[in-house]
Amino acid sequence: MSYAHTITVALPYAEAVTRTREALSEQGFGVLCEIDVRATFEAKLGSDAGQGLGDYLILGVCNPALAQKALAADPDMGLLLPCNVVIRRGSDSDSTVIQAIDPQTMVRLSDAPAVAEVAADADHRLLAALKELETA
Repeated sequence: MSYAHTITVALPYAEAVTRTREALSEQGFGVLCEIDVRATFEAKLGSDAGQGLGDYLILGVCNPALAQKALAADPDMGLLLPCNVVIRRGSDSDSTVIQAIDPQTMVRLSDAPAVAEVAADADHRLLAALKELETA
């Protein structure tokens, strides 16, 4: 069972982060939180742990209108919000992997018809952002 949409782009990490933020913004998503996993590993586990992982950023993104609809339909959906987007170093310094949670995961966990509508809309928007990144 897949729970992520994954692409690899021929962009250095820093540029991929900037472009990912822009593509998500164009689809109505804002960044509510971000976790620099590498920095966290370095601070908590030592520099070797961080360097071994490499660049790895988790963005917690949200489209407020979609989140409102999902929470109105099923308040437990807050457990799955915000939608996570991961940006991490690729196999070489000129590529970056970008992953977005598949919002259809929400549908598997809720029987509310409105949640299915929200998931479809969010999925369409996230896929559009990833497609823009692939063609950039």
